[in-house]
Formats: sequence, structure tokens, C-alpha cells
Amino acid sequence: MSNQQVFDLRDVAADEKAFEGRVVTLQGWIRNHRKQKNIGFIEFFDGTVLSAMQIVYDEHVQDFAGVQALRNGAAIRATGKLVAGRNGALEMQAQELTLEGDCTEDYPLQPKRHTLEFLRDIAYLRPRTRLFQAVFRVRSIAAQAVHNYFQSRGYVYVHTPLITANDAEGAGNTFTVTTQPMGKPYKAAEDFFGKGTALAVTGQLEAETYALAYKRVYTFGPTFRAENSNTKTHAAEFWMIEPEVCFCDLNGLMDIEEDFLKSIVREVLDKAMPELVFLQGYAKSNLIEKLETLTASSVARVTHAEAIDILQKAPKQFEHEAVQGEDIFKEHEKYLTEEYFKSPVFVYDWPKDIKAFYMYQNADGKTVAAVDLLVPGSGELMGGSQRETRYDLLTARMNELNISTEQMDWYVNLRRFGGCTHSGFGMGFERLVMYLTDIENIRDVIPYPRTPGNCDF
Repeated sequence: MSNQQVFDLRDVAADEKAFEGRVVTLQGWIRNHRKQKNIGFIEFFDGTVLSAMQIVYDEHVQDFAGVQALRNGAAIRATGKLVAGRNGALEMQAQELTLEGDCTEDYPLQPKRHTLEFLRDIAYLRPRTRLFQAVFRVRSIAAQAVHNYFQSRGYVYVHTPLITANDAEGAGNTFTVTTQPMGKPYKAAEDFFGKGTALAVTGQLEAETYALAYKRVYTFGPTFRAENSNTKTHAAEFWMIEPEVCFCDLNGLMDIEEDFLKSIVREVLDKAMPELVFLQGYAKSNLIEKLETLTASSVARVTHAEAIDILQKAPKQFEHEAVQGEDIFKEHEKYLTEEYFKSPVFVYDWPKDIKAFYMYQNADGKTVAAVDLLVPGSGELMGGSQRETRYDLLTARMNELNISTEQMDWYVNLRRFGGCTHSGFGMGFERLVMYLTDIENIRDVIPYPRTPGNCDF
């Protein structure tokens, strides 16, 4: 039987009728092993689909005593006949079970529901649990959906640098990159690059340079922010999706954002339904209905000033007052999306003083052509803007914020060398995965979370 063709559970799930009655070989791991005197039941998974398969064996299996000694977590090779079980799903009547890799008695993943905090401490093992099998398959499908969307529409995928000499957001929350020993006076001229550098917080500025050559580009890669925050939505390392589109103004950008999000959600609904069903049961939520509703909804559009006016007239008391010219809070986002509009909503034309230097300055002198997409259940999911293309206004704003136009001459010069109206948005990929899975903590949608005090794996 060692020469038997090896199949995946994915192969079986794709055509159960064709496999029923066949003798096949599978390779994978034991999630749970229940033993009786003359019979045993193994919950078997191989990671290719969410569903496990039950393997049933009795005294006729080769080396019955050895099979009974197999422990949870062990890697095995199983050969047997596939038959319909009591619940209608195929199960294996085992003929031979071979140990591929043993597992010790202190294996942490025993058959019970573990807390998320416990599983974070064993992040190298948590992909073997049902929950994280579902989460990270959704993440994989969503990542491919991102590429499918942009590639099918003629965007060029650009790999922007992870080490940079600029801070695009102007926040200063960056990780320094240096070869100089700690504890001694820093000498930029003697450092590896001859200047101070940091891990990138965004790839947007570099993407703009490529957009002005290819018309439509996107980046999709890791970014880093050194915010000392322990909230459920912050991590020090995360992935960003950042398209940049030439000859596109703010209204055109909102059209793209809406189409993009709905396309990603549709593809996940189409390709990850078993995972979504499991996650909905885990979170005790209406996850699938939420996603299906989004794909069918029309997205409202309201200026920031109009949004504040709506909030100020709301027939309810907020913990934080809504103030013209200031940012809005999570509770405000929730009211706008879930109570007032009952749909996703674009909030655009934000106060200039709370937005980044590169955003297009509106004629009123007080606002910029920026937009946030708010969605029911999650709040802000995307942020974007039309970019400032007027040389004098861009440099004046940079000088006002003490951002060096000399150090960033390559960016400023785009306005001198064939610049055009262009826009782009950014979306944190982990926030998208949280929305797609109803998982509440960013630490549980990224394989190895990097948060303050945590870089263990």
C-alpha cells in the first residue's frame, strides 16, 4: 500500500460521489483520537479544507496496538476505504495507519476550546485549530482577491521600499533602522545609508512616482508603525493595500473604493463559505448576512461638515461631542453607518488641520479632498484622498508642517515634471480580514502579531 496515490481532503471534497467506495491514502494530522477496546475514531485533518474527516478503525487494521498508541497532534499516513458515515459525510474505514511524526503527551492543543489569549502564546501551533484554519484561509483568499481585482483592471503591482528616509504621515512614529551601536551618540553620516532611516509606514509616496508612469498601480506589503498602543486594532507590523490612479479625482476614487471592496467581499463569499459559516458560529454573529448586505448596498456620500451636523442633531447622547473641524469617534461612525444611513458611508472633504500634507487643498482653505469609508460593524475601513498637484501649495503646506522639501525633492518634483490629477487610498489588510471574519482583535488575524512588548516568534 505504500505506493498508493496520495490525495488531499480537498480532492475528496471536490467530488465526494467519485470517491465513495474507493480505497485512498491521505496524509495529515490527528486532531482528536477516541479509543475503545476494539475500535477507535480519529478526527483527521490535512489543512487543505476546513472540514476534518473521521477515520474509523478496528482490530483488523494493521498493527492495532500501534494505532491505538497514536496521540493527538501526530502526523500520520492513512489508507482505507471511503464510505458514507451516519451524518452523510464520507469517512474512512482504515486498513493501515502509519506514524509519520510522533507527538508528545504535553501537546498543548487538546480537544477543548482554548482561549484566544492562550493560543497567542503558542502562535506557532494555533494554525492547527479550527478557528485559525478558517481565519487564515480567509486571509489567503482575500489576499489573492486583492491581486485579482487590480490585475484584471490593468494595475501594475509595485514593490515599494521597506526602508525609507521619509515619514509620509508626518507622525514620527517610526522604527529606526541603524547599524550603529546602541547607547552611543548617533552620527547619521557614519550610518549605513549616510543618513537617518526608518521602516516604512506606507508605500504611497513611492507608488505615486510609478502611477505617473503607468497610470494605475498598487502596492500590497508590510508597513510598520511604532505606536505604543495596545488596542484591539493596532499592531506595529501590518500589511497595507495602496492603489494610486492618475487622471482620477476624489469622486472617481470613491467609485473605485466601493467597487474594490464589494469585489473582494464577493470573492470571499464565493470561495470561503465553509470558513464563513464556521466563523459566524464561533462569533455568534450575522457575518454572512453582513457581507451579503454590503455587496448589495449603495454607499452614501456625505461631507465631513454634513456628518458633524447629522451627529449634532442626533436624538441620542454621545460620550464624545461631535465638533466641526475635529475628528469623529468610533461611536459617531457606528451611528452614521448603523442608525442614520443604515449602510456604508463615504465621509469626504475633511478639515485640513487633521489630515496629511499631501492631500489636495480645497478652495475654502479649510478642508482637503480626503475621504474615509465607514462600514457597519467596523467603522473606518479605508482612507484616501486626491493628491495635491499644485507645486506652490504643496511646498507651502510642507514648510508649514516642517517637512523638508529638499529631502523630498523627488516627490515635490512630480508636480514639475508632467504631473496630473491623481488619487489613491490605503486600507489596512488586517482590518479588512477582521471585517471579513468578525474576529475582534488584530492579533488574531495576522500569523505572528508584533505589538508593544511582543516579538516572541
